[in-house]
Amino acid sequence: MKRVVIVGGGISGLFSAYYLVQEGYQVTVLDKSDMSTGASFINAGYITPSHFIPLAAPGIITQGIKWMMNSSSPFYIKPRWDVDFFKWTLLFKKSANAPKVKKAIPTIKQLNLKSGSLYEEILSKADFQFQYEKKGLLMAYRTEKSEKEELEVAETAVKEGLDAVVLSKEEVHKMQPVFSDDVMGAVHYKCDAHMTPNHFMEQMKTWLKSQGVIFEFNQTVEEFVVKNRKITGVKTKDAIFEADEFVLASGTWTSKLAKSLNLYVPVQGGKGYSMDVQRDTGITMPAILVDAKVAVTPMEGFTRFAGTMEFSGNNDIVRKERVEALAGAVKRYYAGFEINQEEKDRATSGLRPVSPDGLPYIGKTSKYDNLTIAAGHAMMGWSLGPITGKLVAEGITNTTPSVNIKPLSVERFR
Repeated sequence: MKRVVIVGGGISGLFSAYYLVQEGYQVTVLDKSDMSTGASFINAGYITPSHFIPLAAPGIITQGIKWMMNSSSPFYIKPRWDVDFFKWTLLFKKSANAPKVKKAIPTIKQLNLKSGSLYEEILSKADFQFQYEKKGLLMAYRTEKSEKEELEVAETAVKEGLDAVVLSKEEVHKMQPVFSDDVMGAVHYKCDAHMTPNHFMEQMKTWLKSQGVIFEFNQTVEEFVVKNRKITGVKTKDAIFEADEFVLASGTWTSKLAKSLNLYVPVQGGKGYSMDVQRDTGITMPAILVDAKVAVTPMEGFTRFAGTMEFSGNNDIVRKERVEALAGAVKRYYAGFEINQEEKDRATSGLRPVSPDGLPYIGKTSKYDNLTIAAGHAMMGWSLGPITGKLVAEGITNTTPSVNIKPLSVERFR
């Protein structure tokens, strides 16, 4: 039986294990943590064909400059001397133009649609049960500027064949009565769905263990053992893990590990914040509060409030001013509802792995015959989990890929 070692136990790593197990591989998943927290556990749980425009879009640089020195803003960059970040920023700037965005849209849309159908396929197999609700997603706005921007995106979405409907103020308040009077309207993306990520991750781990997948927790990879064009093992402080194939699905740590193999895979950690409210909020519809860049999701037993983008290096520091800004946005959008101090004190953070052009890296490398990389999904990691895992398995088994992976080339920035 061929062996695969997957470095990284986030959603991309677990779905890679899921599809490789079905191909008859013996899979070992290594993770530097105990796999109980992180971006894969605390995200908004969206499956989002609606998110077809990459983060590196026209206007983001101008808006980012306005926001970057404000630690309470939706998009915050902490000033720091970091050569890798400077290089990434230049690549991001080069990607943030209309032609490149237009070129990326079909790829992102196709990945999201295919991934959504894979989630539904997994659910129908009933290997394990999980929440999957297709109520759609509301892009709710409070200003005329945001309304104009969202209507333009919705127009593009409809042209791309996505099910998007513009709702008036009356219509959106009828659908979600808890919205405050300031909410002017919304775009309803009926093509989207939502889940409870932390529950799914635990259910997936349990199922994978039942299929013989080995999990090695608290294992930080120190170096790769290489012979000719092949990796033969990964070394941690405790052991050397040998295998026939290796998958690098290490989120924001992918760049550093790739660099040790003389590969340039630029990824920066975009920190997001998350708060769970375990009481009745009256919120029944997933929504993005557009002006504040806050995501709201009714999950199994609680409502999750998540969002913001912070580039401050790979750390799990929870900045109180950002938590307060998130809570303040929620108060403005929902009448009579407020996140209390105890709930704010439980806020946590996770790092999204952001590529410069908004597209993930999925595929083999030219330098090593048995290395596959799966990283750089930014805010779409949850949405793209299944298609990422399937593409990883298809690459390792030399099967025709489900979608065109050329735009996802691992070495496109070398």
